[in-house]
Amino acid sequence: MNIDDCFLLGYIVKTHGTKGQVVAFFDVDYPEDYDDLESVFLEQGGRLVPFFIEDMEPQQKGRFIIRFEEVKTMEQAEKLRNTALYLPLNELPELEDGQFYFHDVIGYQVVDENHGELGIVKDFYDMPQQQLMAMEYLGQEMLVPVIDEVMQRADHQAKILHVSLPEGLLEVYTQPGTPDDQDDEETE
Repeated sequence: MNIDDCFLLGYIVKTHGTKGQVVAFFDVDYPEDYDDLESVFLEQGGRLVPFFIEDMEPQQKGRFIIRFEEVKTMEQAEKLRNTALYLPLNELPELEDGQFYFHDVIGYQVVDENHGELGIVKDFYDMPQQQLMAMEYLGQEMLVPVIDEVMQRADHQAKILHVSLPEGLLEVYTQPGTPDDQDDEETE
């Protein structure tokens, strides 16, 4: 399995007990969608290795206690701490019409309801306060907040991401620097 064919499900955060169990955090919107997994891929040495799940108990806030078939001791489990968990892309839950996964819209044309065509989706960044979409706009990177009010819908057939940019965001990227910026340049 290639990492490009998978999505990041979460991480193993610590060991649990003395019989090789681990606590995993599923970093997804709906962790409960994954509470009956039979296997996952763990990233080890730069490649993905399948691990089969013997038992999995949901906890709170996206955490699960997992016992893997191949892991029987606390020492074996300790070696898995901080390991990333992956699943194949085809295991992602189906979305409603117009919804999208970030990886699906890379390369899509961004169209704003007021400004029309803007640019191309380049990437998504997971920042501490919020997620941001990076878009190529007028030869520079423009960052757009990923919130329901902004991200309207994706037209997968036309490869268009429809947005409603916050008022003033476009001007941040199109207006020349403020007078304060010019004063800074003169004193350098």
